[in-house]
Amino acid sequence: MVLWLLGCENNKAEVFNQKNKPNILFILVDDLGYHDLGVTGSTFYETPNVDKLANEGMMFTNGYAASRVCSPSRASIMTGKFTARHGITDWIGAKSGMEWRTTKHHDKLLPADYVQSLPHEDITIAEALKNNGYKTFFAGKWHLGGKGSYPENHGFDINLAGTEAGSPKGGYFAPWQNPKLKNKQNGENLTLRLANETAEFISKHRDTAFFAFLSFYAVHAPIQTTEKKWRKYRDKADSLGITDSGYKMERVLPIRQVQDNPIYAGLVETMDDAVGIVLKALKDNGLEENTIVVFTSDNGGVASGDHYATSNLPLRGGKGYQWEGGIREPYFIKVPWLKNTGVTTEFPVINTDFYPTLLDFANVPLNPKQHKDGISLKPLLEGMPLEVNRPLYWHYPHYGNQGGEPASMIQQEGWKLIHYWEDNHKELYKLPSQENDDLNVIVQYPEIAKTLNDNLMSWLKNVGAKFPVEDTKYNKSKAEARYLNTVNNKWPLIEKKRLEVLSKDFKPNENWWKSKVTVD
Repeated sequence: MVLWLLGCENNKAEVFNQKNKPNILFILVDDLGYHDLGVTGSTFYETPNVDKLANEGMMFTNGYAASRVCSPSRASIMTGKFTARHGITDWIGAKSGMEWRTTKHHDKLLPADYVQSLPHEDITIAEALKNNGYKTFFAGKWHLGGKGSYPENHGFDINLAGTEAGSPKGGYFAPWQNPKLKNKQNGENLTLRLANETAEFISKHRDTAFFAFLSFYAVHAPIQTTEKKWRKYRDKADSLGITDSGYKMERVLPIRQVQDNPIYAGLVETMDDAVGIVLKALKDNGLEENTIVVFTSDNGGVASGDHYATSNLPLRGGKGYQWEGGIREPYFIKVPWLKNTGVTTEFPVINTDFYPTLLDFANVPLNPKQHKDGISLKPLLEGMPLEVNRPLYWHYPHYGNQGGEPASMIQQEGWKLIHYWEDNHKELYKLPSQENDDLNVIVQYPEIAKTLNDNLMSWLKNVGAKFPVEDTKYNKSKAEARYLNTVNNKWPLIEKKRLEVLSKDFKPNENWWKSKVTVD
């Protein structure tokens, strides 16, 4: 009898799916680390709305971004292609070639050139859905090209706040500086505004199949929050015990070891508040049962460089790094009629898979010539095995602002090989048991390393990947001096700043980044 009832329920779900075009809400957070949520293990940040969403759908515990930085990863979501194939291999605006010398990093290589805007010849996921009857909406960070290559030029009917900017100009509190999002009230929070605009779109289009892409600028720098949220997490950090030191040296920069930044915690919680707003809009409009919800991040949490905001431990590294902390992401998909509440899977997935998966659920024909590097995850979500043994590839022929090195990677059958372009040395890791990338086992498994490296080099050649070149003006003594300055001066300075924001009398400025400024 139980089996019969389950069968009826499955048949009901199938009929529902076939007769209706499901709405799709895609939530993309900027720079959110894998362990920056309560549901993924954080005991410091509080994210009840995202945690609830994750537990109502399927959690992919080996979910990856296609890049360790933003623009390439976002382009992969839009196109279903790995970065070396679509050509956007670094964040748009980063220096490359001989211009890299102007950064005075004194590195051995000159980073490769890269595509500077989303190619128009690609059919984006928004275009594919729009061409099949969906109303398409974009709100938030775009960072995939300037005028002529904005969201509205790539399949979105509505674009709010999406420009070439990679961070919120003017900060998180109005007045901000965004030609695609008008200021309404001084002191208004940008993250909440984007959520409210998305909720309004949902309400207006509740009778139309829609694809709403909410792309937060949060939790990218500048790290800002209200005094109230800062104080909440400052007191929480105090109650948990504030350590004297919060960093250790990675290869070239200090890296955060503890989650105790109360400013960042407030920024994370505001993002969670915003998620709550859009989920409530689905419920209030009776759309919960016919809306697929995706939640993910574009790269790892910022643990080095920028604002040294979070720790990704036990994963090694973070944004910009070649290790797991730079590419492993929160990756949740809720298909409400499947009722797979709280289900987790260790099957390795990557953000190029969203494209074919969402087309599959929308009953739109797949286009494998476009989403060449993605597969539909529909069988997994429906409780079926997915008999696919495919390699995942990453290509980053650049230096990360956060300390990462030019490298390419391949992951297959639980093995990950990293090929470093400075000197062609390699690292081999067995995943997921060594999720912190601390144990390089290449000496023990040379044949596996060779096979993976051969496959990686062949793939890079086939897709026409670009590579960094030797800098003939490299100065070893200047590079060593820069490293010593980091150890002797920069590291102590960021340790001091960490304790300053945790002090009881911390105050960034008079109006807390404009959050206290309101219109009469």
